[in-house]
Amino acid sequence: MSKIILCVDMDAFFASVEQRTRPYLKGKPIAVIGSAKRTVITTASYEARAYGVKTGMNIYEGKKVCPQLILVIGDNEKYAYTCMELERIYLTFTPDVEVYSIDEAFLDITKSHHLFGNPETVGIAIKKAVKDRFGITCTIGIGPNKLIAKLASDVQKPDGLKWIKPEDVKDTIKDLPVKELWGIGQKISAILGTMGIRTCGKLGQTPLSVLRNRFGIIGMRLKAMGLGLDDSPVNREEEEPKSIGHSMTLPRDIWEREEIEAYLLRLSEMVGRRARKNGFIGKVISLVIRYPDFETFSKQKTLNDFTNDTHVIYWNVMDIINSIRFRDKVRLLGVSLSTLTRDPLQLSLFKESRRRKSLLQTMDRINDRYGDFTLIWGSYKIQEVDSGVISPAWRPSGVRCVNFK
Repeated sequence: MSKIILCVDMDAFFASVEQRTRPYLKGKPIAVIGSAKRTVITTASYEARAYGVKTGMNIYEGKKVCPQLILVIGDNEKYAYTCMELERIYLTFTPDVEVYSIDEAFLDITKSHHLFGNPETVGIAIKKAVKDRFGITCTIGIGPNKLIAKLASDVQKPDGLKWIKPEDVKDTIKDLPVKELWGIGQKISAILGTMGIRTCGKLGQTPLSVLRNRFGIIGMRLKAMGLGLDDSPVNREEEEPKSIGHSMTLPRDIWEREEIEAYLLRLSEMVGRRARKNGFIGKVISLVIRYPDFETFSKQKTLNDFTNDTHVIYWNVMDIINSIRFRDKVRLLGVSLSTLTRDPLQLSLFKESRRRKSLLQTMDRINDRYGDFTLIWGSYKIQEVDSGVISPAWRPSGVRCVNFK
């Protein structure tokens, strides 16, 4: 028996929430932005999209295509709360819910849909519950797997409902451009294009050996996608992360060493704290630098031992900094910790290590209770930090549940 998977995709989520909570914005072209001076448009209402306003545009570009565009600074707490409440709605229909991102979720209703009628009845009921509770709309795609359910939601937006049944999958995707499939980005799409593979039908017909020779093990996944197949389950629990990282677009381009070091300490604390909170230690430290012309540079360092200590992360980031030469001022900085494993929480034999761990735990408890950076390291001196809009990848639990206050 085929599975029945729903993809619930909120329509222009941040903008819709703002229009709902601020009635004077309803029906008007709005764009949600961060509080930073150099923020970009995170999402736009459908009224703004009609003028050509798109995610990722800067304010100047948005105003150029839509002079009457209303800019709204995002309210992260409001979006997170709504996401958590939406999950409560989904759980009334099935226990198998994967909150994939702040505005998207997958539901496996294979074993529960008969309690409510057929799959379409479930989709209609969810749409009504969301509209009644929050006054916003969502699009629901139904399919035999997550790949096809996601496709169904994409082609029916906004405020739509589409069911692609197993027997209809082949005809539905036969002439579909490969770039329309969830998981095939611009880079892979471009490579497939050079191989003469531009449609899903062609991708499905391509011998596995050809795809494996070009893409390695990923070729198997691409072959399956071309056939409309996807065996990935709806995960109620978040999968183990491959890395924990934070990046920050700076309020202004900077060159001064002291400022760069202070921002890197802040980022190292954000990474270390999130690793400690979720019980991870890592062995690879990475640094990302973006220049004003948007050229991006990255470099990493492998440690001898695993860590989640803020200063160990910071010291090794500084080692990377000391090994490179800046070619311009810096626009963005990023720090990440990877090659993760679970922290065994063993008591160190060394007094200094025990003291440092105790200090970090105390700081974490204080900041958990009173808010991020209530207690900070003395060497962190920067006051100018703007809050951005919460990442779409945010989840209400697990390592992707990032503090945003």
